[in-house]
Amino acid sequence: MLLLIAGLVIFLGCHTIGYGPAAWKVGLTARLGLGGYKGLYSLLSLVGFVLLIMGYGQARLMPEVLWPSPSWTRHATIALMLPAMILLVAAYVPNNAIKATLGHPMILSVKTWAVSHLISNGTVGDLVLFGSFLAWGVLAFIVSRRRDRANPPEARPVTLGATLVCVIAGSIVWAVLLMGGHRLLIGVSPWG
Repeated sequence: MLLLIAGLVIFLGCHTIGYGPAAWKVGLTARLGLGGYKGLYSLLSLVGFVLLIMGYGQARLMPEVLWPSPSWTRHATIALMLPAMILLVAAYVPNNAIKATLGHPMILSVKTWAVSHLISNGTVGDLVLFGSFLAWGVLAFIVSRRRDRANPPEARPVTLGATLVCVIAGSIVWAVLLMGGHRLLIGVSPWG
């Protein structure tokens, strides 16, 4: 469990710097240069990600069940992952209505992913992993919305085509995960 916690602290810590006071990022960039900052950020994120994967893998070997997960919860998770994947894609496709309306689709994708997996996974390791990402997502969304109110982002034109790309590509990613991608990447089938 220590590897999982260490990985989460490093990974989510790196991803929290941008939500802290602007002086943090500015100070680090001034000391390291933009390339140095990005390199350190990438390296620490990768280290954190590897540690959390290893730690979660260890936690899955000896699961401590906190609540039972009836078979219907897998179907709820599968259903919730469709909007999570559409939101994920919407974070990267410019000029889509999803991003224009919601503002921070990546954070909403992380929150939806975390909630959906907490529904169908009830062990201590699951609670630590998905609960940490959910807590991070809630806090990141609150900070992001406050910043948006204080300094509204520039309005960009939206197109139906860009929005359809998000829905179609997100649906394809979702289907690929269902049809074996999740088993290949994570080692577990969403179907149980």
